[in-house]
Formats: sequence, C-alpha cells, structure tokens
Amino acid sequence: MITSSLLLVLGLVILIFGANYMVDGASALAKKFNISNLAIGLTIVAFGTSAPELVVNSFAAADGYSDIVFGNVIGSNNFNLFIILGITGLITPLAVQSSTAWKEIPISLLAVVILFMMVNDQIISPGQTSLLSNFDGFILLFCFLAFLFYVYNQLKNDDIAEEDNIKLLSPLKTTIFIIGGLAGLVLGGQLVVNNAIDIAENMGISQKIIGLTVVAAGTSLPELATSIVAATKKNADIAVGNIIGSNIFNIFLILSTVSLIKPIDFNLNFNQDLYILAGGTLFLLLAMFTGKRKRLDRWEALILLVFYLGYTTYLVMQEL
Repeated sequence: MITSSLLLVLGLVILIFGANYMVDGASALAKKFNISNLAIGLTIVAFGTSAPELVVNSFAAADGYSDIVFGNVIGSNNFNLFIILGITGLITPLAVQSSTAWKEIPISLLAVVILFMMVNDQIISPGQTSLLSNFDGFILLFCFLAFLFYVYNQLKNDDIAEEDNIKLLSPLKTTIFIIGGLAGLVLGGQLVVNNAIDIAENMGISQKIIGLTVVAAGTSLPELATSIVAATKKNADIAVGNIIGSNIFNIFLILSTVSLIKPIDFNLNFNQDLYILAGGTLFLLLAMFTGKRKRLDRWEALILLVFYLGYTTYLVMQEL
C-alpha cells in the first residue's frame, strides 16, 4: 500500500511535467506553422492526453473487463467535462472560438447520442444482447476519420491570432517537448492508474465504480494537468480544445479500437452515466450563449464542478 501510494505520487509529478512540455511544444508548433491552437488542442494534444485511456482499455477489452472499458471511457468523459472544465473555468473564464460553440461541442454531443444508440440493443430490439460489436467499431472509426477531415478543413478557415505569451522553439526542441511530453503523460498515467487500482481493490471497491471513478480520474489526469497548465498560460483554446477533442477521441477512436479487438458487453446501468454526459455537454453548449457569449464563466464552471462532486459521492455511497 505504501509502495503504491509513492508510485501514485511519482506518476502525478511525471504527468504535470509532461503536460507542461506538451503545451509549450504544441503551442510553439501552432505558432510556427500558423496553425490555430484550437486545431492543435483538438488533435495532437487531445490524442496525447487520450493515450492512457487507449492503452488501459485495449488491455481491459482483451481481458474481457467490459465494465472497466465503459466505466473508463464514460467516466473519463464526465471527469473531463465536469471536473477539468470546472477547475480550469474557475482559474480563468474560458473564452472559445465560434467553431467550438457551434461545431465542436455539438459534435461531442452527437458522439454521445451515437454511442447510446449503438450499445442499447436490448432497448431498441428486445431480446438482443447489448454490446458494442465489431461492426459498431467500424462505424465509430469512420466517424473518427470524418472528425479528422473536419479538423483538416477547419485549418483553412481558422483565424490565427498571434499569442505574445507563446515562445517560438527550434524544430528539435519543439519535437523533444511534444514527444517527451507525450511520453511523460503516458508513463505518468500508467503509474497513476495501475497503483490507484491496487489501492482501490485493497479497499474492496467494485469493478464498475473503479472504472467510473479511480480509473476514469486516473486516465483523465493528463487532460487535467494539460488544461490547468494551458489555463494558467491564458491559452483557452488548448484548454477547451483538449477536453472536447479528448471526449470525441475517447468515443470515436478508443471505443472503435477496443471493439475491433473484441466485442464489448454493455451494462445497461451505464445509461445513467451516459445521460449525465449528454446533459453536461448540453449544459456546456448552452453556457456558450448565456452570460458572455462563447465563454464558460466562473459561475457556470462552479455548477459543473459541484454537480459532479455530488454525483460521484452518490455513486460511492451506493456501494457502501
């Protein structure tokens, strides 16, 4: 238990340093090639911070731990939305581009709807087993490729604003920062998740709750570290783009990958968490048009944070 706790702390430290290098390298890359920070956040940073979920879920799917898979993905997306945007929005109000309010957030909501329709076979066709099949995986993969195509086209239309607080780095240093940051995020995420699971299992917590809370929070720590660092650097596009991009990646890329490895049985109890995810995403969309437009204000971020803390407490209390 002591060894696991020490390794957990080490993983957190590696995550923070990895996130810092990732943001600096990605921001420098965006400035050098005149690419918007939002596009970088939606792709490079989002993929890097979703890497722990990809690794963990690939092993979990191969070993048949379906509750860990869905608990991790749905729980991570909820953690990203409610906790990370809640915390970063309290640090600084998050102003976003028009495309985020009108396109990226609705795409992330559409991803939740598509997933819900795919996994609820028993509700749509009574008598069938609810699962995410290989065919579903191909559809999700197609959706992911379509999202990448959208981001590619978005690059042509983005208004690039010069950021005085972004430093240009040499090509070698930029590469080292991005790759080193990615490596730190993956390594730190693995250390945190593996040791958090050991601690949780010793405390007698169920697989579903481990997936929704411990594993979800652990694999979302790269997003948390990256978004907090980006927020403190006043880079809202990377902070928000990272979260929205990660949530889209988690559903379209990670669930497509693991379901192509092996079909994953779906526990209908997770529908409650999908409703929470859809509701939270809809709240974020509405927040873009209340208060100051195209901005997540501090009071809206506080609502996200308080709601999720209350919901997580409710889940844990049900297990006791």
